[in-house]
Amino acid sequence: MTPIHPIVAKVAADLAARSVDSRAAYLKRLLLQRDARRERLRHRLAATNLAHGYAALPNGDKLRVVSEPVPMLAIVSAYNDVLSAHQPLENYPQIIREETRKFAAVAQFAGGVPAMCDGVTQGQPGMELSLFSRDVIAMSTAVALSHDLYDGAFLLGVCDKIVPGLLLGALSFGHLPAVFIPAGPMPTGLSNTDKSKVRKAVAAGKAGQEELLKSEMAAYHTSGTCTFYGTANSNQMLLEAMGLMVPGAAFVQPMDPRRELLTRAACKALAEQARKRASERTGIGEWVDEKVIVNAIVTLLATGGSTNHTMHWVAIARAAGWQLTWDDIDRLSAATPLLTRLYPNGEADVNDFDRVGGASFLIRELLDAGRLFDDVETVVGRGLRAYTQRVARSLGADLAALGFEPAFAQSGDDTVLRSAENPFSHEGGINVLKGNLGQAVVKVSAVAKEHRVVRAPAVVFNEQSDVLTAFNAGELNRDCIVVVRFQGPKSRGMPELHKLTPALSLLLDRGHKVALVTDGRMSGASGKVPAAIHVTPEASDGGLLAKLRDGDMIEFDCEGRVLRAHVDADVLASREAVSFDLSHDGWGREMFGVFRERVGTADTGATVLF
Repeated sequence: MTPIHPIVAKVAADLAARSVDSRAAYLKRLLLQRDARRERLRHRLAATNLAHGYAALPNGDKLRVVSEPVPMLAIVSAYNDVLSAHQPLENYPQIIREETRKFAAVAQFAGGVPAMCDGVTQGQPGMELSLFSRDVIAMSTAVALSHDLYDGAFLLGVCDKIVPGLLLGALSFGHLPAVFIPAGPMPTGLSNTDKSKVRKAVAAGKAGQEELLKSEMAAYHTSGTCTFYGTANSNQMLLEAMGLMVPGAAFVQPMDPRRELLTRAACKALAEQARKRASERTGIGEWVDEKVIVNAIVTLLATGGSTNHTMHWVAIARAAGWQLTWDDIDRLSAATPLLTRLYPNGEADVNDFDRVGGASFLIRELLDAGRLFDDVETVVGRGLRAYTQRVARSLGADLAALGFEPAFAQSGDDTVLRSAENPFSHEGGINVLKGNLGQAVVKVSAVAKEHRVVRAPAVVFNEQSDVLTAFNAGELNRDCIVVVRFQGPKSRGMPELHKLTPALSLLLDRGHKVALVTDGRMSGASGKVPAAIHVTPEASDGGLLAKLRDGDMIEFDCEGRVLRAHVDADVLASREAVSFDLSHDGWGREMFGVFRERVGTADTGATVLF
């Protein structure tokens, strides 16, 4: 067995030491919840409580839970028709109810949670609700589980804020076992590379909206997750590496017959966890220990995954009592080999990734290289090695048996997926930058070597729409660092600024030194333009961004991990911070004022929950 890498071991040990009090307080709460649950199970809930909870159950299920009693499992789903990744979830509850009966358990749809599509809201007012929707989902999950009838939970969700929200909510009921059930990626349509070309042509005025719509609809063409390696697919990869879904579940397409069998396998896994004796049963809160948190971050870095997770997984860690920091992420990045090239870090998509080796290959490589901990709890038992098994493509003649086979011995294409001995880079995909502007994150894996250091004058904007106006007027055809401020959690709820990507990419193609600096977010599809995002402190919360002026020289060094304004300290001290009058009227934004007032900083998870 390969010993764990010393830096990975040290980060996990430091995280555990730093979190002694907060983790102990969390586990104490779980113990109280578990003990209260056991007491009620012995004497049952009051008859009226039970009658309400059981009233709509089919008679057979009602008989089981009253007479035996058998485990009762909650279904919490983010199904809607707007998200292509979630549309297949429509029929999952019926499959789950049917399958759990085979294992002497009863499943009940406990509640739905909201789920918005960032692809629909990019550049629109609704995007200002996107990050906050994660905490709303967490609260909605808690409401669904608040009836306290359940012995476990099925969590149905795939996309950007939805999986982190479901996990945050489940951790508030961390005494219960839980399993995530995804729907898988859509088949590949128009390639991400060709889609990007059309977007840049539109930005350059060489193509129109009709051509753009045709291109986009060829790329996003049916049900399933968008195929690029953005936040949604990063979610799925991290859940596998955390052992919170059944092995092989992440990247099987919705219409593949193995998809339903994986869902049925999740039913078996949760029923078995829930049926354990009370003295043996543990819940998701206990499973998510410091090693599982580190495994998630290492996997994020090894795949060049979404920068959004530098906030989401900090919040998730805190929900389980772990004080994860950006410094932890940065230290792990220095010790994590980059093993994938997936769009936007390359040309391949997640279907290519799965075809050439996928999650099982990647997890095996990281385990063998001592970058992941094996001795962790998963939904199928102890040990992450179970996730180095690949779902067999052939189901046999009866199409009723889900088979597994060892991970590929070698990658099927080393332009997409590599071994730990031959990585694309010896460092991970995300770096943390620091300097007098604060701290920020950059998805360095998407940025070519020649673009990783930029020293150029700032061009400062308070609205992303003004950037596009300046671009269309030809005012940005030069070396510059575009600063977009007042986009942070307290200002606008931290919308993604992915709409700027085609224009800034075009400037890069023209030979200019270009970068983006913002206290907002980029999409999980952050591309080749170096982007220092999540700048903390944000402009409206005492950040130096509010004192920047056009022409200030900015140093942006991805590899040296520097973000600095080269302006004399006395000059900066004498400047008055710019204030910007933001309107939050309309499109539901007015209802989230309490979120903007309470939300924490990006480096602490940008959450209102704690």
